[in-house]
Order: sequence, then C-alpha cells, then structure tokens
Amino acid sequence: MNASKTKPGRTRPQAKKSLLSRRNMLIGIAGVAGGAAVIGGTTGVFSSNAQPAGAGAVTLYKNPQCDCCEGYAAYLRKNGFAVKVIPTNDLTVMGEKYGIPASQDPCHISLIAGYVVGGHVPFEVVKRLLFERPQITGINLPGMPTGTPGMSGPKMQLTIYEIGKGSPKVYATV
Repeated sequence: MNASKTKPGRTRPQAKKSLLSRRNMLIGIAGVAGGAAVIGGTTGVFSSNAQPAGAGAVTLYKNPQCDCCEGYAAYLRKNGFAVKVIPTNDLTVMGEKYGIPASQDPCHISLIAGYVVGGHVPFEVVKRLLFERPQITGINLPGMPTGTPGMSGPKMQLTIYEIGKGSPKVYATV
C-alpha cells in the first residue's frame, strides 16, 4: 500500500514511527529523572540549600549528670534548631514509651518535628528523616559511640535504627 493512499482515520507508518519514538524518548527521560530522585533519596543526598520540613524546635531529654548531651544540643543549635534541654532521671521509661528496646537505650532522647530521635544521631540522618517523613515513631542510635556529635574520640561507622512497629530495622548506616 502506498503511504500517500492511507484510509481515513489511519496514520501513516512513518508518522506513527516518529510518534512512538518521541513517546519512548519522553518516557525514558522521565524514567531517568525519577530514578535519580529515588537514588538520591535512598542514599540521603539532598541539596544543601533545602530546609527540612518541620525543622525548628527540639526538646532534648537527658540525664542530669551527662555533659555530652549538652554537646549534642549545641550541635543541633549549630544546624539551625532551637533546643530546649530538660534533665530527667526517666530516660529508660521514656524510651519504653516511644518503643526503644532496653537493649538499645540511647544516651538521650530528642523530640523533633513529631519524631523521636534517640542518641547522638548525625544531622544528615536527622535531615533525611525530616525530608522523607516516613510513617515511623523515629530513629535511634544506641549508646554513646565515640566520634559522634557531642562525643569526643575517633569517628566510627554508625548504625541508626528506625523505631516503629515490630523489631528495630536499620534506617541508615553512616
């Protein structure tokens, strides 16, 4: 059949090929852009100019005798948070209330934008939490690892756990 003699309502084979080619190209571009966004989100890569949703006020509960918690409060202030420090001897009870297992007790507990953040969690992980807004109670870094914000000593690899339903799961490794 001659391309110039197509029936009414039908497209010419060349035009259809061009349309499909353009459509495939646009779908491919959208796929690459979407994939880059997903990869950026899962690796914790964010624009340094962006502000986390809900950043602002932090209430940090700490043991009255603990000085490293004051160092963490200063670290949060340096990163743009207004921090109120409340000394308490009930950190274990508070941890239980928020679903932190006794075996993963943090040094202190912070309430940030509707989330619980246990321990000396680095700012980039807190920022990721506030950007992603996952349906969890919060995140936790057990103990008092050296080299973390507010703690002296050499930096080490950290595993931060998500607090939610069921057993704690790894939220981030930094």
